[in-house]
Amino acid sequence: MTLNMAAMKRIFLYILCLGVMMTIPFAGIQGSDSGNVPFAAHFEDKTMRLDYFHSGNSDQEHFAVDRIVSDGKWAGGKTRLRDDLNLGLYRFEIFAKENDVLLFSGGFAGIFGEWQTTGEAKKEWGAFHESIRFPWPKKTVKVVIKKRDNLNRFVEIWNTEIDPGSRRVNPADLLHANNIFTVMENGPTEKKVDIVVLGDGYTKEEMGKFRGDTQRLIGAMFSVEPYKSRKADFNVRAVETPAPVSGVSRPHFGVFKRTPLSVHYSTFDSERYALTYDNRTVRDIASAVPYEATIILINERTYGGGGIYGLYASLAADNAFSDYLIIHEFGHHFAGLADEYYTSQVSYELDGKVTVEPWEPNVTALLDKDNFKWKDLVKPGTPIPTPWDKETFETYSISIQKERQRLRETRAKEEEMEALFQKEKEKEIEMFSKMKYAGAAGAFEGAAYLSKGMYRSAINCIMFTRDLTFCPVCQRSISRVIDRFTK
Repeated sequence: MTLNMAAMKRIFLYILCLGVMMTIPFAGIQGSDSGNVPFAAHFEDKTMRLDYFHSGNSDQEHFAVDRIVSDGKWAGGKTRLRDDLNLGLYRFEIFAKENDVLLFSGGFAGIFGEWQTTGEAKKEWGAFHESIRFPWPKKTVKVVIKKRDNLNRFVEIWNTEIDPGSRRVNPADLLHANNIFTVMENGPTEKKVDIVVLGDGYTKEEMGKFRGDTQRLIGAMFSVEPYKSRKADFNVRAVETPAPVSGVSRPHFGVFKRTPLSVHYSTFDSERYALTYDNRTVRDIASAVPYEATIILINERTYGGGGIYGLYASLAADNAFSDYLIIHEFGHHFAGLADEYYTSQVSYELDGKVTVEPWEPNVTALLDKDNFKWKDLVKPGTPIPTPWDKETFETYSISIQKERQRLRETRAKEEEMEALFQKEKEKEIEMFSKMKYAGAAGAFEGAAYLSKGMYRSAINCIMFTRDLTFCPVCQRSISRVIDRFTK
C-alpha cells in the first residue's frame, strides 16, 4: 500500500498555513549540492542508525530522538552518496556542521505517513518508532528531515545535531546470536543491492520451512524482469528468528499471538494489511547482516502483506499468490511504486481531487499531457489519455470485490479466496488481451485507489493486477534504484 496524494494535500495545506510542526532551522541548512563528497574524508566504514519517535495526528507531526547506535558495517555504495531519485514522502539529509555541505541524503516513507491519512488520525494521536541509517560521520553533522508540501517540494520539518563522539551515541556493535544463511552472494556489499530476509511466526522446528520459503520466494522474485536480468547486482541473506508459536496475530479472526517481530494483520483495520510496528526489533535483528532492503516472510496462508518505501516488504509465505505478493510488495518497498488498482477497499480517506503530481514513478495526474513521466516511452499516435474498456473492467472487478467481502464475512476457507483470485486473474488477462492498446505505453485512467484523475502507464501490470509482469515504466523505475546502489 502507498500514500494517496489527495489525502496528503489536506495535511500539507494545514502544515504550511499553521507551521505547527516546525523546529528552529539551522542557518544555511540547504547547504551545497554540487556533486558527491569523498566518502573516506567524511565517513567511517560503518553504519549510524538514528532511532526516533514520530508522533502526531492528521494535522501535525513531531519527532523525538530515541537513541543513536551502530548498525554494523556500511552496506551502501561510497560514491553515490546523494539520492537523486526524488522518491518518497519524506527525505533526510546529512550536512557537515562546520560548513553546511550536504554529505548524504535519502528518500523514504513510513507507517506514520500512511496512518496520518486514516480516519483514526483525525480522532486521536499516534506514535510510531522509525529509523534512518547513513554512514558513520567522522565529525558533528546536522540531520534534517523534510516532507513534501502541497506543491510536492521537500520542506524541512525537523532537525537535530549528532556528534559521533558524544556520550549519547553508542558506537558498540550489537552482538548477534541468530543463525544467518546466505541465499545469494554476487560480490562486495558496496557494489551490490543487499537484501535481508526475516521471518515471523516460524518456530524453532520450522526453521527448515523458513529456509525453504526464503529460497522459493526469492527465486520467484528473480524470475521476473528487471530482477531476472540484474540478478548479479544483488546479495540476499536471511536471519532466523525462532518464535514460541507458529503464525502471527490476525485480529479480524480473533487470533492473537506474541512473536519476535510482532507482525500482525489488520493494520489500519484493513484485514489483509500485515505490518509490524516494532521497528527497533526489526532493525536490531536485520543489522546482523549488511542490508539496504528488508523482506519479512509471515508464516501464514491468509492472504496479506505490505510494502513501504525504504522500510520493508512483508507477505504471507503460504498463500497460493505468495509469488505475486513478494514481487508486488517489494516493488513498493524498493522502488517506491504506487498501487495502480482502484476498485479494492482501502483504509485511506480519499477526497478524489488530484491537484499535484504524485511522487511515485508509475502513476500520474496527467496535469500536463504533453510532458509527463514516461512520455518518452509512448509511441507517436497513441492518444493521451489512452482509451481502454474501463467500464467493462470496473463492472467485473466490483463484482469480484463484493464476492471477496462476502467470503471474508462468512469466514470462508482460504482455498475459496485463492480460487476467486485465480478466476479474477484469468478473466482479467483475457479481457485485457482484447483491448486495442494492450501492451502499449500510454496513460490509462484509474490508478492509486482513484477511478478518476489518476493514470497508470499500461493496461496491465503487477502493480494493477496479479499478473506476474512489470510494465516497462515500472521496470525502468526499478532499474534506476538498482543503479543507485551499484553504480
